[in-house]
Amino acid sequence: MSKLPNVGTSIFSIMSQLATAHQAINLSQGFPDFPVNEKLLEITAKLTQTDVHQYTPMAGYPPLLDKIAQITSKQYNRNVDPNTEILVTTGATQGIFTAIQAFIKTGDQVILLDPSYDSYEPSITLCQGTAIRIPLNDDYTVNWEAVAQACNPKTRLIIINNPHNPTGKIVNTKDIEALENILENNPNMLLLADEVYEYITFEQKHISANSRPKLISRSIIASSFGKSFHITGWKVGYLIAPSHLMQEIKKVHQFLVFSVNSLSQAAIASYLEDVNLDEISTFYLKKRDYFRTLLSTTRFKLLPCEGTYFQVVSYAAISDENDVDFCKRLIREYGVAAIPISTFYANGKDLKLIRFCFAKNDATLKAAAQKLSYL
Repeated sequence: MSKLPNVGTSIFSIMSQLATAHQAINLSQGFPDFPVNEKLLEITAKLTQTDVHQYTPMAGYPPLLDKIAQITSKQYNRNVDPNTEILVTTGATQGIFTAIQAFIKTGDQVILLDPSYDSYEPSITLCQGTAIRIPLNDDYTVNWEAVAQACNPKTRLIIINNPHNPTGKIVNTKDIEALENILENNPNMLLLADEVYEYITFEQKHISANSRPKLISRSIIASSFGKSFHITGWKVGYLIAPSHLMQEIKKVHQFLVFSVNSLSQAAIASYLEDVNLDEISTFYLKKRDYFRTLLSTTRFKLLPCEGTYFQVVSYAAISDENDVDFCKRLIREYGVAAIPISTFYANGKDLKLIRFCFAKNDATLKAAAQKLSYL
């Protein structure tokens, strides 16, 4: 009997497989098609000749743990203990899964904000917990009154994805204050802050849970080197949490993966000595603006993109099809792959919106926009 009877092939795999079958430009999955930084490649090549090929300590390669503590202090003015408050994970998804396994028990409830990333609910279901999915407003702001009303003694966790995939929305100070009030009124509740796009923000600066004293003691924060350094295939992320929470997370992690790829950890630790994290947003800002300029001549309506490397557009002026069918036709007839937003909702809410990934070469974006101009 299946433990996940309602889970099938992810929409990301479906659209990527269709894109491959039809030789379409793949703007669906969130992976870059441009080269990795040459400096990182050089570091990795040199490290292959050194003694970094055995297990690291379970929590992570010590020099990398130290670097994570340093960047957290610099970026968010938070001092974390690299020995007790940081865990290197096999990508942020594994970190999120591990945190959920550590704290969710049978009958516990977890609040998700829809549209929500597809890995959250299955992780909750495997713990015999219940996902309480609360839709965002149509402008993708949070209905905090609805969130507060959903909280009860069974509510153990709320997951906030900020910057938000798929919408590109960033929460503001009022949102953070509302979240702090909810946690204050629900003392048994924890926050799982999925901040994998923390360095890909534009006009509005990302407000991390790392920077909020009221949240720190109740928060598990997930980050991703894969997203930040466009090395998604390396699958290296990390969690930050106070030691009393991290102790429980490590209990699960040691039996799930034990330790993460040693060469990748060593390479990232060395790379962090030279890289300027503030340049990441500048790099993606240029790509966002270039892609938006290209699409401005099409019939798609652009929604705001405050962060991430995703652009949501409305196709309501083009077709009355549901978004899944529209995306499939977009691949078959126009050679461009996108992701339908309805698949991020529990109820399949269809607002005639789709998501493009602009973490691509300019030539790729230009070619895709040319095809989209025919709609």
